Amino acid sequence: MSYLTILNNQSAPVSDIPELPYSSFYELICSLVDGKPERHCVNYFGYRRNSSLKLICCIADDTTHEIYVSSSLVSLTDSLESITAKHFCFEKFEREIHENFGINFIGHPWLKPVRYAFNRADKSKTIANYPFFSIESEELHEVGVGPIHAGVIEPGHFRFICNGEQILHLEIQLGYQHRGVEQLFLDKKNLLQRATLAENITGDTVVGHSTAFAHIWESLCGFTPGRDVLLSRTLALELERIAIHTGDLSAVCTDIAYQLGSSVFGRLRTPIVNFMQEWGGNRLSKGLIRPGCNQFPFTSALAVRLNEVLNTFEPDFTEMYHQLSQLPSALSRFERTGVVSPEDILAIGAVGMAARMSGLARDIRTSHPYSLYRELNHEPVVKHHGDVYSRVQIRKEEVLQSMAYLRGLIENITEPVLVSEPLQKPGKDLFSISLVEGWRGEICHCAVTDADGELVIYKIKDPSFHNWLALALAVRNNEISDFPICNKSFNLSYSGHDL
Repeated sequence: MSYLTILNNQSAPVSDIPELPYSSFYELICSLVDGKPERHCVNYFGYRRNSSLKLICCIADDTTHEIYVSSSLVSLTDSLESITAKHFCFEKFEREIHENFGINFIGHPWLKPVRYAFNRADKSKTIANYPFFSIESEELHEVGVGPIHAGVIEPGHFRFICNGEQILHLEIQLGYQHRGVEQLFLDKKNLLQRATLAENITGDTVVGHSTAFAHIWESLCGFTPGRDVLLSRTLALELERIAIHTGDLSAVCTDIAYQLGSSVFGRLRTPIVNFMQEWGGNRLSKGLIRPGCNQFPFTSALAVRLNEVLNTFEPDFTEMYHQLSQLPSALSRFERTGVVSPEDILAIGAVGMAARMSGLARDIRTSHPYSLYRELNHEPVVKHHGDVYSRVQIRKEEVLQSMAYLRGLIENITEPVLVSEPLQKPGKDLFSISLVEGWRGEICHCAVTDADGELVIYKIKDPSFHNWLALALAVRNNEISDFPICNKSFNLSYSGHDL
């Protein structure tokens, strides 16, 4: 077999991953994804092994629940045939490998920097001389927005090419805040330090990234979490989804100047995050998720309190959304604005809500289930118009769906029986992968350990890594005044991209 088949949250010896010549590696990956929309690349990265570069590619199959892992050992001076030339969804993965190691991919449309990592191969490429796409014409003009943002948000630059008010092209330049998070996972040897790093990958997805790290570490250590741990993580993930979706509904109302919706949805987010503070001591859930333990067990008293919060939240949420969906001025801004076609969504490898808005039912809770999602028999919320309204509708329906899941999970809750079982040291020469469906979409963490059980590489992929390009495509042929509502309807992460 030319690839290793594993399941989500599993570890395997690195030696079990077949190491192919690059030509065979290239052909294998192309054959795995060619004409198969149920399969997509969840991670593709490289790391140094002596004087060579080890490439690892992970292809997930959404119907079999399997992940196919293959590898190739190449020279740092090699020029390699670009997979992107055949399958565009590999575009950013290859750009990052080129940026970090200097590998040239023949046939790639444009190998420009992705993140401006501090240890990139070519330090002469700086964010100040980023090579923007341009069109020479007396009839067109460029509009630059950022990197300093008008709100409290991280920096990113948006370069529009416009014909009057119509956007012809948008290029999004990120990488201003590259923090070296992946390298810090190697430098920090303390588990608490690493758990703290995970929950700070992106501030609005604390539970999502913390859960992925916990899965990875427990898998490497051969630890099987108890039901109380799985329950807490499932509840926290769905609460995070409710809180962020509700806040984003407030934000899209703000961007169309609908003050009532902005105020009401904004107010409704507060009791959800306040409940997280009651439960674990932090409104963003920091400190709640830790590998190998349950620091804040979910008790029957918390179940009573959560039911109270949801019973108060739901009627106001439902009424406010009904008002929004019946408002002609709101619908005129939402419908047929910021459309991305199903073909483009598939081509760029979009994940999460950005995929489901255009008919692609890509949801890790169904395709590679974890925690208690097998019990929930989760059905993804899918829309088909790919516009702002589709993204708004998904948020509303997922909020209602998450509330139903929460009520079902806590209906007959029993007091947790805490078992204190220390984690063993991570296994030696292992590869591990974890996929988690955060509120934004698919999160992927990968880890490799060496002969001493120390991390060789810790590779993180936030859904924003795929989905920023979906935003750039969404605004084409829209007016530039539609950009804020398009942008907020995705609400992608700068920090999740600028690792």
